[in-house]
Amino acid sequence: QVQLVESGGGLVQAGGSLRLSCVASGRFAWIATMAWYRQTPGNQRELVAVMTSGGGNRDADFVKGRFQISRDNTKNACYLQMNSLEPEDTAVYYCNADVRMRSGGPTYPYWGQGTQVTVSS
Repeated sequence: QVQLVESGGGLVQAGGSLRLSCVASGRFAWIATMAWYRQTPGNQRELVAVMTSGGGNRDADFVKGRFQISRDNTKNACYLQMNSLEPEDTAVYYCNADVRMRSGGPTYPYWGQGTQVTVSS
């Protein structure tokens, strides 16, 4: 089994910064992509940023250069540095990982429990 544990959420004023962390634990062969999603009440979960094990990444349009995703493959960790936060960024942020349980096998998606980010105006 794979567990993803997020941390770093909280309350911040508009214009402020937060750094989210996600660490994967368990028995697995390899983590392919790691990503951050966010969700607000009544809305679907949406992609914020994704990064491959090789460092390739893609951001959602609304990021507009404000957020930066990074990974530390030696720690099975993924981070999201969020700057210039806006009230519209208020959401629960979820870590996602596509995990290969054994060498040569398929990947499976896993999710963290979510961390609340609240940006006040």
